[in-house]
Amino acid sequence: MLQIVTPVNALQSVNDFVVKFANVNGSGSASANQLFAKAILRMGVPVAPRNIFPSNIQGLPTWYEMRISEKGYLGARSGTDLMVAMNPQTWDQDIASIVPGGYLFYDSTKPMPASRFRPDINIIGMPLTELCNRQYSDPRQRQLFKNIIYVGALAALINLEIEVLEGLIKEQFKAKEKLIAPNINALHIGRDYALTHLNGPIGLTLRRSDAVGDRISIDGNTAAGLGAVYGGATVAAWYPITPSTSLVEGFAKYCARFRVDKETGENRFAIVQAEDELASIGMVIGAAWNGARAFTATSGPGISLMQEFFGLAYFAEIPAVVFDVQRAGPSTGMPTRTQQCDILACAYASHGDTKHVLLFPEDPHECFTFAAQAFDLADRLQTPIFVLLDLDIGMNERLVKPLAWDDFKQLDRGKVMTKADLDSGRDFGRYLDVDGDGIPYRTYPGTHPTKGAFFTRGTSKDRYARYTEQGAAYQDNMERLLRKFATAAKLVPAPITKLADKPTKFGAIYYGSSSAAMAEAADILAAQGIMLNLLRVRGFPFHDDVSAFIESHERIFVVEQNRDAQLRSLIINELEINPAKLQRVLHYDGSPITARMISESIEAHLIPAQRSAS
Repeated sequence: MLQIVTPVNALQSVNDFVVKFANVNGSGSASANQLFAKAILRMGVPVAPRNIFPSNIQGLPTWYEMRISEKGYLGARSGTDLMVAMNPQTWDQDIASIVPGGYLFYDSTKPMPASRFRPDINIIGMPLTELCNRQYSDPRQRQLFKNIIYVGALAALINLEIEVLEGLIKEQFKAKEKLIAPNINALHIGRDYALTHLNGPIGLTLRRSDAVGDRISIDGNTAAGLGAVYGGATVAAWYPITPSTSLVEGFAKYCARFRVDKETGENRFAIVQAEDELASIGMVIGAAWNGARAFTATSGPGISLMQEFFGLAYFAEIPAVVFDVQRAGPSTGMPTRTQQCDILACAYASHGDTKHVLLFPEDPHECFTFAAQAFDLADRLQTPIFVLLDLDIGMNERLVKPLAWDDFKQLDRGKVMTKADLDSGRDFGRYLDVDGDGIPYRTYPGTHPTKGAFFTRGTSKDRYARYTEQGAAYQDNMERLLRKFATAAKLVPAPITKLADKPTKFGAIYYGSSSAAMAEAADILAAQGIMLNLLRVRGFPFHDDVSAFIESHERIFVVEQNRDAQLRSLIINELEINPAKLQRVLHYDGSPITARMISESIEAHLIPAQRSAS
């Protein structure tokens, strides 16, 4: 059995390192790894966990990575400081990812030749299988408790407080008290062995802090599902697809809490699992036409299938909300890997001249606020609103400020005529622009027995919804839709600008889940004397501030997680920007973008330019 071997360059760090667990999918390791991450949070140290899992049920490799950073850097970071290697299939890959001076923790029950190890890392061997076989006779117990045993051992090695772990176990199994004692016992088996045989703590250690503050840990899909409830949604129609499924599950959970009549027990919501994505968006549009606030949640393949209905909702001007939790494509792509690759598909969804409103939340907090806001925008603009999450923020928990809601907030239903309005003699044209903002008035079906709108169509019509194929009427309608799109630019969330500490002629534009890595990358570059002004885009159509930001800088880096620089293309197309001014910074291997990748890419472009200028 190998003990700790400490090379001269062993990593030493307090509250700032990356731990990665390599497991087999279906082995029951997820709950143990989450227990480990939650315990660190309970010690007041910020953690950003990421679950990297395959698109099968069990048997393939899975990883659970956590960025521990008292400074609050929550973006992914390349390289692993402490690798917990529990999967022989990925051994070589896992060993290669450890930074020099890092640590490898593994099951040493079966001896391994020295050639399978690296000389520049610390080796920590513990006979986990042997300990489990000695303690448990049931095969499933051996597997499950092995995970808890290694958590106990790691706690001793990095000074993770055992009392915190015990408290979490008691909370986790409070409904099944008989499981508390066996899990705590397994925890101590691992901890006692490590204290006796492994000469801890190692150079990577935890120290209690107050850096978490009042922030909460929540994933973006759950936050968006809750935001939909607060945004007034009562109808969800969907077809399950990774990585969006948990968004509707979150909505269902919160509807069961907030949308059930206390007196009658009746549900005040409808959630329909449709036969496919096309049916789901059709149900959403039908419900929205009748006045309900309705949405669907999907990913890239679903967006592809829904195209024709998007065109109907755009042209007939029916409000709808679409949550697109993006994953790697094309086609089936990598269903359990993250990307930002549906921007153009959503912005111009459907055939013909269509333009859709997009929202780009950066974290679960904005997933909540943007989800609620999307329903107001959909009603106000009478059009589909696309909320573009991605797998990284959708399925992974992130530390964010507490979610908040103004209980006095009124839902914005937009321009809706009542029966009294119709009876008063007011001129009603379903597609009539009365004030120049491009948005007509609508009525809910059944508002009036003889007046108002009862039907809609996807074909051309005049201002009073009368079918026509006259070119002038069609063109008039299409130009009005452009005026409405210009109005939308004033209603979507404005971009956020962060200026560097010193004046600079360089800027970076980014959006969504790239935010955490971009903030850290800017700090890295500033430490090297490279200053960047930052602009985070939060909505499309673009606010005037985006054009102004680009015009005020000599060079702009557009940071995004796709191959074809889709946001850059959208900026060039919509704002008529000189392409030479916008430099691509692209990451698209399915893993979350990192600060190191961003900073190295920008540095590689800027340093040669600075040298030639001097």
